Amino acid sequence: MGKVIRPVLPGLVLCVLVSALAAALEGVEIALTGGAWLESLVLAILVGATIRVAWTPGRRWTPGIAFSAKILLEIAVVLLGASLSLGTLLAAGPALIGGIALVVGLAIAFSYGIGRAFGLPPRMATLVACGNSICGNSAIAAVAPVIGADGDDVSASIAFTAVLGVLMVILLPATIPLLHFSLRQYGIFAGLTVYAVPQVLAATVTAGPLAVQVGTLVKLVRVLMLGPVVVGLSLLAGRGAGGRMKVSRLVPPFILGFLGLAMLRSSGLLPSALLAPAADAATVLTVISMAALGLSTDMRLLLHAGSRVAATVTLSLSALGAISFGLIRLLGVG
Repeated sequence: MGKVIRPVLPGLVLCVLVSALAAALEGVEIALTGGAWLESLVLAILVGATIRVAWTPGRRWTPGIAFSAKILLEIAVVLLGASLSLGTLLAAGPALIGGIALVVGLAIAFSYGIGRAFGLPPRMATLVACGNSICGNSAIAAVAPVIGADGDDVSASIAFTAVLGVLMVILLPATIPLLHFSLRQYGIFAGLTVYAVPQVLAATVTAGPLAVQVGTLVKLVRVLMLGPVVVGLSLLAGRGAGGRMKVSRLVPPFILGFLGLAMLRSSGLLPSALLAPAADAATVLTVISMAALGLSTDMRLLLHAGSRVAATVTLSLSALGAISFGLIRLLGVG
């Protein structure tokens, strides 16, 4: 056990210290202004990213930072399942579920077209389209071997979407007053536009439990679209639907854990005494993970990403936002 914990400990402690500093800054905000304009979750990202610009963590720190950014955040998402009821998704009805599939399909088509218009090669345009439209880096990693993309295509796509994903977490809450969203509408919008499930949690947690519930469940449906997309691309590439893609690449284990806890909660099999501690633990782990996300994201990558990739990703994300907003209005979600 010690051999497992020892390499992770320095980076983990660093992330905990950054999150503690973020919590302290939130306390200062409240003392000075009477409210938290930037909550500790967002402050943890900003503090971590600021440190990352000034200092690149060495090999001593990176295992713990990576552990915090991935494993702790996935645990937080699993624990979030204990506070959600699947009835929230079922109550939305087939119209929303069908709408999510439609948004993903339209977004892939628009994004691919934008990429080709900017002169991106077909494989690169496909990676960017799937990353933007489904689940960011996970979709890029899943689609790359199916279409035969090389390492340069994958790294360029992931580099820009990683930074843009962090910016989305920070900036998206501003759409609530700008677009006059209700919390349910904002949850749907976040679930349709933010790249990863953990990032949806981070983008909605400051808005309240309803936004978290709706956003996470909408995002889960969106992630499940990766399976049909990968199968379709596999067939188009002539590789066959039964290729080498593992199920765990299509449906990550932490999503299965989330759904399992949500089903236990929905069926009444989860003791009520565990609900509050699970929610508190999910919040703490999320803040630590956001500190790790900031520490592992070099904002200077924006300067090094190719201009065509940058323009394609940004315009594609704008198109996704417009399509998602149109779906919310079309469905008349209140």
